[in-house]
Amino acid sequence: MNIRRVPFDHPDAVKLNDEVQAEYDVRYGDGGDATHLDPSDFAPPNGHYLIAYDENGVPVASGGWRSQDANDEGNLDGDAELKRMFVIEQMRGRGLARRILAALEEDARAAGRTRMVLETGTKQPEAVALYTSSGYEPCGKFGYYRFHEESLCYAKALQVP
Repeated sequence: MNIRRVPFDHPDAVKLNDEVQAEYDVRYGDGGDATHLDPSDFAPPNGHYLIAYDENGVPVASGGWRSQDANDEGNLDGDAELKRMFVIEQMRGRGLARRILAALEEDARAAGRTRMVLETGTKQPEAVALYTSSGYEPCGKFGYYRFHEESLCYAKALQVP
């Protein structure tokens, strides 16, 4: 497996983002995630976006983080917000999401971010299992979906106090 940093608007990133949006639509309806994401949000040093490629160069997984500081959507100074974690269906269960998550945490830590935060939902039990088994704990709701009942928010400290 080859994991590479790419821009958020890279054609392979767009392809995987379209797939995750279709999955969100199946699970939740409403056409997918309406959170506004700008490709510049994921440009270093304020963010990072990764794609995992299989041995044939096919994109099979993705994930990124973007800097967040205290704002009116519930973020705190030093937050790195995890976005678009996704593994295509036929590659699930092989540890790809866990590898991408670890790489993103390390990059956010190196960029000086102090906490990784994420929003998922009640209809994504496999995501909840990944995050809780990786040391994430429930936190105050933030972001676009913070007032939705199905929204679940988690956080993990990145810096040693």
